[in-house]
Formats: sequence, C-alpha cells, structure tokens
Amino acid sequence: MHIAPATHYRSVHTIPLQADFAVIGGGLAGVCAAISAAREGLKVVLVQDRPVLGGNASSEVRLWILGATSHMGNNNRWAREGGVIDEILVENMARNPEGNPLILDTVLLEYVLKESNITLLLNTAVHDLEKSNDDTIRSIRAFCSQNSTCYEINAPLFCDASGDGIVGFLAGAAFRIGAESRDEFGEKFAPAVASSELLGHSIYFYSKDTGRPVRFTPPAFALDDITQIPRWRDFKAGQDGCRLWWLEWGGSIDTVHDSETIKMELWKVAYGVWNHIKNSGLFPEAETLTLEWVGTIPGKRESRRFEGDLMLIQQDIVEQRTYPDAVSFGGWAIDLHPVEGVYSAQPGCTQWHSKGVYQIPWRTMYSRNIANLMLAGRIISASHVAFASTRVMATCAHSAQAVGMAAAICRRDGLLPRDLVEPKRMQELQQRLLRKGQYIPGVSLHEDKDLARQAQIEASSELALAQLAPSGETMPLDSSWAMMLPLPAGSCPKITFLVDAATDTTLRAELRISEKSDNHTPDVTLASLDLAVAAGKNQALELNFPALLDQNRYAFVCLLKNEQVAVHLSDQRLTGVLALCQAGNKAVAKSNTQSPPPDIGIDTFEFWTPKRRPAGQNLALRCDPPLHSFGTEQLRNGFSRPIRNANAWVADFSDQTPKLQLSWEQKQTISTIELDFDTDFDHPMESVLMGHPERVMPFCVSDITVLYRPAHAAKDADLVPLIQIQDHHHSQRVIALESPIETDCLVFSLRQQPHSPPASLFAIRCFS
Repeated sequence: MHIAPATHYRSVHTIPLQADFAVIGGGLAGVCAAISAAREGLKVVLVQDRPVLGGNASSEVRLWILGATSHMGNNNRWAREGGVIDEILVENMARNPEGNPLILDTVLLEYVLKESNITLLLNTAVHDLEKSNDDTIRSIRAFCSQNSTCYEINAPLFCDASGDGIVGFLAGAAFRIGAESRDEFGEKFAPAVASSELLGHSIYFYSKDTGRPVRFTPPAFALDDITQIPRWRDFKAGQDGCRLWWLEWGGSIDTVHDSETIKMELWKVAYGVWNHIKNSGLFPEAETLTLEWVGTIPGKRESRRFEGDLMLIQQDIVEQRTYPDAVSFGGWAIDLHPVEGVYSAQPGCTQWHSKGVYQIPWRTMYSRNIANLMLAGRIISASHVAFASTRVMATCAHSAQAVGMAAAICRRDGLLPRDLVEPKRMQELQQRLLRKGQYIPGVSLHEDKDLARQAQIEASSELALAQLAPSGETMPLDSSWAMMLPLPAGSCPKITFLVDAATDTTLRAELRISEKSDNHTPDVTLASLDLAVAAGKNQALELNFPALLDQNRYAFVCLLKNEQVAVHLSDQRLTGVLALCQAGNKAVAKSNTQSPPPDIGIDTFEFWTPKRRPAGQNLALRCDPPLHSFGTEQLRNGFSRPIRNANAWVADFSDQTPKLQLSWEQKQTISTIELDFDTDFDHPMESVLMGHPERVMPFCVSDITVLYRPAHAAKDADLVPLIQIQDHHHSQRVIALESPIETDCLVFSLRQQPHSPPASLFAIRCFS
C-alpha cells in the first residue's frame, strides 16, 4: 500500500529521452520519416497525439491514401509513390483488399514497432520546447494523458510532421496561413488579393445493412433543414465514408484553434445527412441500414504552411520545373475547395491537373530560420495554390522519406538540413533514396559500387513483342482508344489491329507522343490516317504511319471514336504496355478534356486513362517489326518503373520458368542482392472503400530461386542454391546474406503464378 502525504505541489512524472532524430506527428508523413531514419541506424522518437497512427488515413478519419495516381484519373501513368509508403500500400493490399481501415491501423503499427530504433509515444502531445539559441531547438516537452507522463525529448534534429506545425510554431519558425495574392508569385490561379481563406475539415460516416428494419432518432443537435446544404439532392443511401469528402466546413475560421468548433458543426451536418437518408422517405432502400460509425475527429486539410529556403508555386506544378535538389514528386491536381464548404453553392472542389508529375525540391522541407527543424507532410514550404496539390497523403509520405534519409546523412556528418543542398551531398541523398525505391523525376540511380553493372547478363528469353493475341472479345469504339507502346527511335513499326465493322465507314487513326518525353499525355500528333473499313468481321487494320520518332519513347497508337467499329481485345498483359481510353474519371475530372478558363495558367489537354482490372484488357495487335524494348540492358539503366521506356526486362510469353544469369570474368565478393519488381505502379491502391480485385499485383514475380557457383568450384560445375523466396509481392527485395559469398556466376530462376503476365524485373543490383 502507498500513502501519499498532503503536499503543496507535485510535479508530473517525467521521463527524459535522448534521440538522434525526433519526429512529431504520426500521420503517414511522420511514420515514413521515422521508418526511413530508423532503417539508416538513427535512434528515433516518434510522437503521436492520437491513439493510432496514420492521421487522416487511420480508422479515426478513414480517408483513402492517394497521391500522384489520382484514382487513375489523370495522365500520370505508373506514378504511385515508391519507398516506404509503397511498402505500406502493397502490404495493405495483400492483407486488406477490401479496404478495412482497422486493418490499415495494424499494418502501420506493425511497420513502426518492428523498427527497434523507434521509440513510439502514442496519445502524447507536444506542448513546449527549449532552444539552445534563437535558431536551434534543444528539446521538446510532450504529455501523455493515458499514463500521466511528461517526456522531455532531446535531439540534434527535429521533424515537424504534426499537420498544424506545433513544433515550428513554438520554435518561432516562419509560417503562413491563407492564400497569397496573384502578384506575389505570379500565380494566375491565386486570388487577386491575399486572403485568410482556407480549405476546411471533413467528418465521415459509415452505414451497415442489418437485414431488418432499423429506426433512427436524430440527436437534438442534428441539422434539421437539409436544404441548407445546396447539394442536398446529391445524397444517396449507402454512400459512405470519404466518398462524401465534400462534407467539409471551417475554411473561413481558424482551422487550428477553432478545430473543436468545426468538429461540432460537422457532427451536426453528418447526423443531419443521416437523418435525411433514414427519415425523409426518399430512400426506401435505407430501411435496413444502420449508422455504424461516425468520425470523432475531423480530417484536417489546411492550417499553417512553413517557409523554407524555397517555396513551391503553381508554375512549378504546371510547367514541371526541374531543380538540382529534387528529392520527391507530386502529381495530384491543384485541388482547391470553396471556403464555405458544404454550405457553398459552388462545386465541392476545383481540380486542375498538370500534364505529368512534378519535382519537389529539398529546400521546401526545412525551416528557413530554425536551423535543425525539418518539415514533413502538408506543412512543407509551398504557396496556397501549390499546397492544393502537395497536401495529399501519399505525396506527403513520399517526401517524408526524404526527410528521414536526410536526417541520417546530417547525423553521420554533423550537418544541418540546409547543408545538404551542396551538390555532392545532394547527389548522395538522391542516390540513397533511389536505392530505397524512391522515385525522383528525371534522376536515375547510378551506384558505382553495384557489381551488376560490371556483369554480363544473359536471359533464357527476352520478349520481342510481335503480337497481343486476340481473346475473341470485342469492344465498340464508343470512345477513342489507344495502345501505349514503348517504341524505338526511327520509323514507326507497322501496327495491325483486328476490327469488326457494322457498316462501311472511315476510321481515323493517329500516332501521338507527349511534348515532354517523360510525360504520358498524348498532346502531339505526329501522323494521322483515314482508313476505309468495309462492313464485316475479323478485318486486319494495318497502320503505316509516315513518322519518325526522335528517341526511344512511349507513343500512343490511337483509334478515334467510331461507334460503327469494334476492336478486338487481348487478355495478354505485360509490364510497360497499356490500353488507354480518352475518357474522364468523374472522381477527379469533369469531362474527358481539361478545359480551364484562359487566364488561370492551367493547360488544356485530353485525359487518356486505363480501365481498372479486372477490366482494362489490351487491344489485340500485331507489330512489324517486333518491339525489342524489353531486353536485359533495361536491368541497369537506373530507372525502376516505366517512364519514357518500359525500363524492364520481360520474359517471352512462352517462357514459363525464365532465368537470368550474371557472369563476371573474375570472382566477386557479394553480401547483398537487391531486386526491383513490377507491382503495377499505375494502381493507386486506395486504402479504404474502393475494394480491389487482387491481393497481389499480377506482374510481380512470386517465387525466386538464386543459385551461384561457389568460389572453389570449377567453371563447368553445377550451381548450388543460395536462397529461395516464395510468395513475394513487394516492389523491392533486399537479400542480405548471412555470410558473403565469392562467385563468378549468379542465376535467378523466376516463377509467376498461373495465368499471370510474363515475368519481369526492373533492376538487379549486387554489392560486396
């Protein structure tokens, strides 16, 4: 028994912690920054003020994770973010294709807990800090309400990934709230006069069908006049969660200090909407639905944005400007919402896309006046207009991986974040990120210590794409369609499609490319053909375009809309080849062509997008001469996703057990092998609600056996197994050998799951 005598004053139980790197905020940005740094050997303290990780992606809010892929609704092909956030999304897909947010909570927690270098503090809120001088943070103080404990966390480096920027605010870091004027940065989409208007918060709800009638009595605070919401006629029974993202409010008030007021208003709206669905009589199908869950905290969009040495602006996104210190990328639309939110008569958002992804430079990711403070998540240095694109979670998480890696370099060399802008240091940061799966537009991996670069690589087969065989299924050309093919420089090969025609007609075909070679927007027409098609079935339609390609690049072989014609489809799929439809996705675009007003600095262009599996078959075709774009030379070109080429070695369709052999003239000491796989970077892998037809991406090699010739063996000796991997499903596999081997030959024997596309790999790297 313990008896505490009466006293004048008691101090809160306090635990001091010493770290190499303190990360404040356990949303996706904070999680990825912490994991990235911990894997590089830093002792990390991760402070999260909520009971779960994930922020807006968690089961507390339930927003789907998205970034540059934008629901596959823009022209950013193969643009899913890489590295740590890709690991999380791919693993969540394997465990949770149904999109259960509670399962995602467990994935995030598992990924953090298995890093022994991370000390995780949940339910712990930062409330104070100390500085060693005006521009340097010494320590932060945070309180956990669940164990009534205060933590004093000392570190040489801090990352604010808290959303509202609590550490930056307390430290005196320069920040902004609201929208800049059009004149400040020359942003044509910005308002003429600076304003304090912000994007608001949202609260979501889920319903459930019980199979029997359910009554609902609304709470007294529920909105009783649904017509106060101008879009009230848009509500539907069974429309759950973040599909109602436009239940938004609070942009006209203080989104930091008035957050509880905003939450109460959103609860009023949410329960009022449910009352309308249940009790208005307009939705008889809702009779058996019950209200299963309502969010208890709002999902925040915007509050403070902190100033770095560079501020990202509208032109960086639309013009896809390049920077020597690029460490990440974005690709979500410039997505701004009306300040009145759900009570506005305007559309819930205005989304304007760029023609491709854009770079995000390192100088946006640290404070310009607090020397040891890095920035991650939605608070990075961006104007209000640019923030409208960078704010989405997958983009935030991808950039935060760069912050974690930067912290490791800074800690090793006694540097501050700004010091990494120096060219050699920046090159190291970029290369280390690329090796971990990060994608940086325009930057390739060229690791000099990679022994695979010196090897002779042979394959049991290499795909020469001569045809995609017809399946017997056809599709009417009620929209324009294209095959996106990696073509070599020079004359365009003859492409032949198989078509049916209901009547005699003329079909227009076009050969298009992107103005920028790394984009996938077909905005330049090289040649067009008007082809006479007679009524009948199974007709070979030969396209001989009189055009030259200036370099190896993607081209779009287009068949324009003609409802009298049906094109034959193919069930054969392969890495780096897609069929595209000239169609808009209503989730992110109003039509199949982006047509902005002429004076807002946004491009006009068409959307050409693929269909999601299990749909999305290719168009059956023949190619003469065959395309030799899938050879072993792709395995070490420094790119691990399709960009201006497929960038992948692909086995022949007939090769069911392909092998790759790496040979050296002299024996090499190898301790680490790295493989980059195709997990379909075009798939957004939304984490909730959508539902997905697969747990594992069909392009990803599932089983790998690595064999080698031991150092003492003769040149003609049989190879022996080194390692076997089964049921693989991730984008990267790092094989760290227990003991280094000496060998002059490695063989990789690959196996796909039945009925999968041909085996492929983006890269093989070997290190001593």
